[in-house]
Amino acid sequence: MTDDKEDSYDPDIHFEPIVKLEAVETRTLEEDEEEILKLRAKLFRYDFTSDPHEWKERGTGDVKILKNADKDTYRILMRRDKTLKICANHYILPQMRLMPNCGSDRAWVWHTPADYSDEESKKETLAIRFASAENAQKFREKFEAAQQLGDIPGGDNAGEEADKSKEEEEEVNESKESEADSGTEMDNCTKDLKKLAVKDDTKADDTKADEPSEKTDSASAEPVAAKPTEAGES
Repeated sequence: MTDDKEDSYDPDIHFEPIVKLEAVETRTLEEDEEEILKLRAKLFRYDFTSDPHEWKERGTGDVKILKNADKDTYRILMRRDKTLKICANHYILPQMRLMPNCGSDRAWVWHTPADYSDEESKKETLAIRFASAENAQKFREKFEAAQQLGDIPGGDNAGEEADKSKEEEEEVNESKESEADSGTEMDNCTKDLKKLAVKDDTKADDTKADEPSEKTDSASAEPVAAKPTEAGES
């Protein structure tokens, strides 16, 4: 009889928390932007500081082209899978040029005078590889359309700074060309990227992401921060 009472006993115990925490709204700073394109891809950056120069994997995830309707600017934003750390965050400017990767119809290479993925402005040479040639073409179409439709972030001053950055970048490229044994620095970039592409030549399904390699370049930006502010960040 005692055992039956113990089995049926269901204590209703409630402990009131000592500290009550209010719900905090987390903003990604993308709420006021329109998503023009979203595709799965793998991103690389060209490291000019290493000897020899080489491509380093930046991350795998969804790359987006976002439009700020108020400022009429476009930017590229990409976050890594799982950690959601930003690995690409820069405006699409008229002087940028998408260059096909040597021997691949799934990859593009371009320069940006100011990438904010590390919470500070950095000149970067980036390359992106998609799962299919169709996705690569979609990216190019939206990228070039954004160049024609978007305004230069920050107005005329930003345009002058972008032109100045472009001139400085051309000077750096000229000095690097003189040091190269053959071809331009960009030719070397695309050749190195082709070697990376050969390693995983099997085309993955568009919904299936490659796992980040051990050589992933560290990016320290927080997932809720997209750096461009006065220049047109939303």
